[in-house]
Amino acid sequence: MRTKGRVTGIISNLVIVQVDGPVAQNEIGFIKLGDVALMSEVIKINGDKAFVQVFESTRGLKVGNEVEFMGHMLEATLGPGLLQRNYDGLQNDLEELDGVFLKRGIYTKPLNEDKLWEFTPTAAIGEEVEAGDWLGEVQENWVNHKIMVPFKFEGKYTVKSLATAGQYRINDQIAVLTDENGEDKVVTMVQKWPVKLAIKAYKEKPRPFKVMETGVRCIDTLNPMAEGGTGFIPGPFGAGKTVLQHALSQHAEADIIIFAACGERANEVVEMFVEFPHLEDPRTGRKLIERTTIICNTSNMPVAAREASVYIAMTIGEYYRAMGYKVLLLADSTSRWAQALREMSNRLEELPGADAFPMDLPAIISNFYARAGFVYLNNGKTGSVTFIGTVSPAGGNLKEPVTESTKKAARCFYALSQQRADSKRYPAVDPIESYSKYLEYPEIVEYLKEKISEDWVSTVLEVKNIVLRGREAFEQINILGDDGVPVEYHDRFWKSELVDFVILQQDAFDKIDQSTPLVRQHYMLNLVSHIIKSKFNFESFDVVGNYYKRIINVLKQMNYSEFESDKFNEYENELNNILAERRVA
Repeated sequence: MRTKGRVTGIISNLVIVQVDGPVAQNEIGFIKLGDVALMSEVIKINGDKAFVQVFESTRGLKVGNEVEFMGHMLEATLGPGLLQRNYDGLQNDLEELDGVFLKRGIYTKPLNEDKLWEFTPTAAIGEEVEAGDWLGEVQENWVNHKIMVPFKFEGKYTVKSLATAGQYRINDQIAVLTDENGEDKVVTMVQKWPVKLAIKAYKEKPRPFKVMETGVRCIDTLNPMAEGGTGFIPGPFGAGKTVLQHALSQHAEADIIIFAACGERANEVVEMFVEFPHLEDPRTGRKLIERTTIICNTSNMPVAAREASVYIAMTIGEYYRAMGYKVLLLADSTSRWAQALREMSNRLEELPGADAFPMDLPAIISNFYARAGFVYLNNGKTGSVTFIGTVSPAGGNLKEPVTESTKKAARCFYALSQQRADSKRYPAVDPIESYSKYLEYPEIVEYLKEKISEDWVSTVLEVKNIVLRGREAFEQINILGDDGVPVEYHDRFWKSELVDFVILQQDAFDKIDQSTPLVRQHYMLNLVSHIIKSKFNFESFDVVGNYYKRIINVLKQMNYSEFESDKFNEYENELNNILAERRVA
C-alpha cells in the first residue's frame, strides 16, 4: 500500500509533507492540485515529516493538499527509441507536448509504445545470463540497440524462452528468465532504472588508458581527453563554450552523443534544436541527430528539474555504454545545476558553504563525475562514457566554488579565456591555464607512444613550455618596450605565436580545418617543433615579427589544404624556402 500525506508547509518549490507511513530518501511523490498531480522528490526526512522538492511551479498549492508517494525513486525509462529525441529534465518527450510553454502536471511517455521494432535474438535458450547481458537487438537508426537483462535483476538467470526474430512492441514479452529459486521473470524491450544510482552491469572498470580523438587540436595535441575520461570547460559568457561542445559532438570519436542543456538560456537551446537536425555526421555520412539524445531544461523551466536532467542524461549514457558503445556526454552548464542545489539547500536552512553553496557540493560533483568511465562488459566487449561539462563562473572567476569543486573531480581542465575570445583566437582555450592529468598516466603515455610516436609526449611538453616562455617574453616586451629587450625575447615570443596560430587556433567554418586527425596533428606539430628548435639570424627586433608572420601565413594555408595534397606540398616547399633565408646552419 502506498504511503500518503498532506502538505503542511510551502517554501517556493520546497514542500513539507506530513506522512502517514514510511517514505525513503529520493522517493517520488505526486502532490494533487485540482485536476493535476505535481511530481516531487523526497530530499530530507525528519520523523513523520518529508521535505520534498517539486519539479513544477507550486503556484496555487495550499496547506492540506494530498500527496501520494510511489514507492520508487526518480527513474529513467530505457529502451529502443531514445535516440533522435528531445526530452525535458524529467524525460518528457518535448515533441509530444502542446503549446509554447510546458503545462504543469503534464507528463508524457518517453518512448513510443506502439512502434514495431525488428527484433533479432542473440542469446540461446538454456544460456546462463546476468544483469546487462545481451538477449537480442533491434535496429535504432544505424545503431544496433541491444535488448539486455534488466539491470535490477540480481544473481544468475537461465533463459527459459526467447522471442523468435520478428516485429515486436517495446512492452511485448521478449524473454522469460528463470532465477536461482526457480521463479520466472518476464523481460520486455524496456526497463526502468533509478537515475541517482550508477549502473554497474559490467565486469571491470579500469582507469582510462586510451585517448579519445576529438579533432580539436588544442585538446588532442596539448591536453588529450581519455576515452571514458572526464573534463570540464569553464569560461565567461561569450567565450565559446557552446560552440566548442558542438564541435566535440560532431567530430569526437564517439558512437552516441548525449547533450544535457541544464539551465542554459532558451535561445541557445532553440538554436541547437534548429541546427542539429541539419548537421552532417562525418562518421556515418547521415545526420548527427540520428545518434544524439538531447535533454533540455532551460533557464526558464523548473529549477529543481535541472538536477534531474543531468542524472537522466548520465543514466542514458550508462545504458548505451552497457551495449558496448562509446558515449560522449556533454552538459551545459553544471553551474546552473549547482545553483539549483544551492537554492534547495538554503530553503532547507542547511549550514551554507562557500558562496552559500551546499557544504557537500564537492562530494555531489565528484560522485556524478565518477559515473563516467571505460568498462569491460560481462561478454568481454568494452564501452565507455566520456563526460565533458561546462561551468559558467560569474564574471569569469575561476576561483569560485563550482569551478574549484569540479577541478577536484575532473581530470581535464579546458579554461576559456575572455582575452583570447576578445582577440578572436578560437577555440579560446587558454594553453597555460588548461591541463590534462591524463598526460601523467603511464598507460596513456604508452598508448600515445604506440599510437603516434615515441617522442610525442616530450614534443608536446616542449611546445607547452615555449608557449609559457613566450608569454613571459611578451610581458617583458610590454614593460620595457620593443627596443628595451634583446632580440632573443622577440624571437621567443613569435615562436609562441607560431604555436598559437598554427596549432591552437582552428577554423570551425572551414571544411578541412574544422577537424584534424591525429596523423595530421603529429605531422604539423613536428613541423612547428622543428621551427621552434631552429636558430635564425635577425639584425634587429623589427624584422622578427614580419619574418614569423610570413611563416605563420604559409602554415595556416597548409591547415586549410587537404593533407599531403599537391597544394599542401607546394606550401611546404614555400615554407622551406622562407626558413632557408635566415636559418643559422
